[in-house]
Amino acid sequence: MPRPGKPPRVAVASLMQETNTFSPIPTTLDLFRSYYVLRGAELHTGYEGARVEVPAVMAVLREEGIEPVPLIAAYAAAAGPVTRETFDALVGEMEERLRAAGPVDGLILALHGALVAEDAPDGDGEIIARMRAILPEGVPIGVSLDLHAHITPLMLQPETFHIGYREYPHIDMYETGARTARLMAETLAGRRRPVMALAKAPVLVPAVCGRTTDGPLAPVAARARALEAEGGPVLHASIFPVQPWIDVPDLGFAALVCADGDAGAAQAAADELAAMVLDRRGSFALEMAPLDEAIATGLSAEGMTLVSDSGDAPTGGAAADSAAVLRALLEAVAEAANRPVLLTLCDPAAAAAAHGAGAGAELKLALGHAFTTDAGSPVDVTARVISISDGRYVMRDAGAQGMRVDMGPTAVLGIGALRIAVRSCPSMEWDTGIYTSQGLDPAGAALVFVKSPSHFRVAFGPMAARIILADTPGPTCADVRRLSYRRATRPLFPLDPV
Repeated sequence: MPRPGKPPRVAVASLMQETNTFSPIPTTLDLFRSYYVLRGAELHTGYEGARVEVPAVMAVLREEGIEPVPLIAAYAAAAGPVTRETFDALVGEMEERLRAAGPVDGLILALHGALVAEDAPDGDGEIIARMRAILPEGVPIGVSLDLHAHITPLMLQPETFHIGYREYPHIDMYETGARTARLMAETLAGRRRPVMALAKAPVLVPAVCGRTTDGPLAPVAARARALEAEGGPVLHASIFPVQPWIDVPDLGFAALVCADGDAGAAQAAADELAAMVLDRRGSFALEMAPLDEAIATGLSAEGMTLVSDSGDAPTGGAAADSAAVLRALLEAVAEAANRPVLLTLCDPAAAAAAHGAGAGAELKLALGHAFTTDAGSPVDVTARVISISDGRYVMRDAGAQGMRVDMGPTAVLGIGALRIAVRSCPSMEWDTGIYTSQGLDPAGAALVFVKSPSHFRVAFGPMAARIILADTPGPTCADVRRLSYRRATRPLFPLDPV
């Protein structure tokens, strides 16, 4: 509880990374630095208006008369496991800053929930446990989590509450931070006594059909909202369809419920939500189109055809370097289309060559598989350099709007009607800025490819005549049965009958 006669002080820290254990890109300190590592007072100003968790936490704490004590905030996009050296450097600094902060009345952690270290499957649980070991008994910890968190018993430390995103696509990151800070304020004021309950189901929900807005998971999300609205002890009912591309023990769907002092009510609600998913597991069927069929549709139909290249999604941990789409387009002679065909590719060497040659130059290039050298071969092309840029833009579409994105040196290459936005970093493909920042207009294209399983719908969906989920290969492929799970606890649907 707060110290008598003094305003409460709440420490704030964040370490966010979504691991994909099938990704070929290790997560290092340099990868975090390429996005951001903010320290101390930088947490007040470093987000520059981005609608994500930490700015919301800071704003709500101040509104409640609580002094935020900023520690450290670090973010890296999805990639392979975090090296132990990197993990200990960042978590160790968080520990040092927490100890140096003096007495605090609470701690808020903004985590993803699916961070895997190279030698530990539950990085987020380790973070929470290490912070819990520093704080005195009676000092609460509040944790905000991504909806794709991998929830484990280690995360359920004493006097620790958790609140997850409600929405997928993720359009409520700021709001989740605000909810976490408000519950912390209510806890410190003695108005709430949060207790947690966890229930799991051995089910992997494919990201392409795990939306909370529509589809087979939507009724489960709706029930979670209804439980919160009943006016009973349930404060927050969070569902976690989990990051499916991590090979770790106890993988599967989780329901994590926070109730006001009533552990039985929390457990009953969590059990109900987990049972709903287990009962509905057969409804999470993949409705994917072969890539060549998706291309044929886009080349022959009116309006813009929006295609998800879900197997190569960088926000799921893929390298965004697969040449599968480019190869299929060339086989379909899509370069002869009467409207532009837009696609992206991460290929640092090709981007550098284009920058060296300059706009207007013609280049012979081998495009693709800069990182995934064992997953396919590059495509030899002759392309014209349409434009070059530094690859920087600010996200404007719903979700993490206001976040600055750095794709690294970027070039638009033209092969007939094809426009390939070739960048140097995997980056994320949530926002139309991946194209518009490079002078490309998705709305006027025949085909637009986006390396994203679901979030792309928010920004690109309104301008599309149709949306097709293409069955593309890669470490974020929708059909997880293609991947080799060795550590996940079995049976696990759909890998096994359950």
